[in-house]
Formats: sequence, structure tokens, C-alpha cells
Amino acid sequence: QVQLVESGGGLVQPGGSLRLSCAASGSIFEINAMRWYRQAPGKQRELVASITSGGTTYYGDSVKGRFTISRDKNTVYLQMTSLKPEDTAVYYCNAVLRPVGDFFRDYWGQGTQVTVSS
Repeated sequence: QVQLVESGGGLVQPGGSLRLSCAASGSIFEINAMRWYRQAPGKQRELVASITSGGTTYYGDSVKGRFTISRDKNTVYLQMTSLKPEDTAVYYCNAVLRPVGDFFRDYWGQGTQVTVSS
């Protein structure tokens, strides 16, 4: 049973920082891309950042220069700095991975709330 478990969300003041973590566990043969999405109330889910197995990264325009995605084996991190109220959302971890004896599929975490407010 493959799981993605996120942690690190919370309440932070504007200009502050948070670090999100997402650990993939279970019978995993290979992980390709790992990504962070977010969804604010009344808005569509958007891709925040992604990182491939080779370390190639992508950032959405709204977070470039402020967020950094990194990866260590089966865990992906999102370091968020200079946070703004508009960064408030539920952040979801996503991984394209191949469980043992199965094909590559998308997996999602349960989401973690990030609130930026004074």
C-alpha cells in the first residue's frame, strides 16, 4: 500500500517561512516526478513546483524566487519563504511512481493547510 504523507503546514505571518515535507512509503519500485500543488478556496488546483528523478525543477510564476523544491530519495520538500496572504491554500503532494509489480500511476497526499495571515 503506497502512501504519501505530508507535514509542515500551519499559520504564518506575511513575510514568514514554512517548510513542507511529503514522504512516500510502501512497496515502491521507482519514483519519477514529485510535485506540489495547491488549491485556494473557490479556485482551481494549480501546480506550484515539480522535481524529476534527475533533479530538474519547475516553478509556477507566482512562486519563482520564493519557493524551493528539493528531494531526498522518497521525500520531497517545499521550502517557502517571503510568504504572502495569496499563498494561503491547501497544499497537496503528488508523485508519479511505480509500485512493486505495478505500473506508473499518480498518487496524492491528503493535503496540508497553509495560512498566511497577520
